[in-house]
Amino acid sequence: MPKVDVDHSTSIEPISVRKVSKWKMLKRDKWLFLLLLPGLIWFLVFKYVPMWGALIAFKDYSPYLGFWASDWVGFTHFERLFQNPDFYRILKNTLILAFYETIFVFPAPIILALMLNEIRFTKYKRIIQTVIYIPNFMSWVIVASLSYVFLTTSGGAVNVIIESLTGQTFNFLSSPEWFRSMIIGQQIWKDAGFGTIIFLAALSGVSSEQYEAAIVDGAGRFRRMWHVTLPAIRNVIVILLILRMGNFLDQGFQQIYLMTNSLNRSVADVFDVYIYFSGITQGAFSHSTAVGLFKGVVGIILILSTRYIAKRLNQETLF
Repeated sequence: MPKVDVDHSTSIEPISVRKVSKWKMLKRDKWLFLLLLPGLIWFLVFKYVPMWGALIAFKDYSPYLGFWASDWVGFTHFERLFQNPDFYRILKNTLILAFYETIFVFPAPIILALMLNEIRFTKYKRIIQTVIYIPNFMSWVIVASLSYVFLTTSGGAVNVIIESLTGQTFNFLSSPEWFRSMIIGQQIWKDAGFGTIIFLAALSGVSSEQYEAAIVDGAGRFRRMWHVTLPAIRNVIVILLILRMGNFLDQGFQQIYLMTNSLNRSVADVFDVYIYFSGITQGAFSHSTAVGLFKGVVGIILILSTRYIAKRLNQETLF
């Protein structure tokens, strides 16, 4: 019988050898792991340990009795949430705002980064970057105050211009029809400029040879952007979209609360504001925790669903 040569180079490494190699790696890079330790401790203390408190969503929690002495009530608070006549209105308002954010707010930094990437004058580019970064450092209180100054019907700059052109004014601050557009506009103005940092960093790694090859092939600026620039940052876009899905139902309490009044409350009530009123002002800690846990479960489902779709499309994901 002919001899069969066995290639030992592809043999499986023993588990003990792998453990030793990992220990050697840990010993070799001990200072790097030591630098990682404060971050891990921070996540454990402030992110994972507080998750234990989510169990009060299944208890009739009372601060006077404490966590352990409070009665266990199971899914009672979730039933109360889903049977609340305002639940579907709040869910509808939250989903509409979340959908608008995904459609308009999420692509805004990408569009800005693509536009800035086309600027060839470095000094002019830096000036624009600085200007659009500034709103990110303003608090939502300042943003809300500026909105009141510019959009009020009595002397607001925007209404003054509209009145001079059309002879009428619009009640932007109190009209339910304008509330969502105002919220989305504020978010784009405040966050889009700073969000371009990630995409500009990704664009800096694109080889200039690809652009030169596209120019030789006769591609114009738009085609170079579509076939070279966007594919280069596609993985970054997918990863950030997956992370965005985890906060899909988070609308930002400060912004919504500051812009809410008695006239636009029908479209302004979202889960974040509902949690504040039920948990803080009314003392329903268990019920508000159940609402927060519901949001978290929806976020996990959306993350896994988006990751699955990205994997099916052969895109790079986080895990």
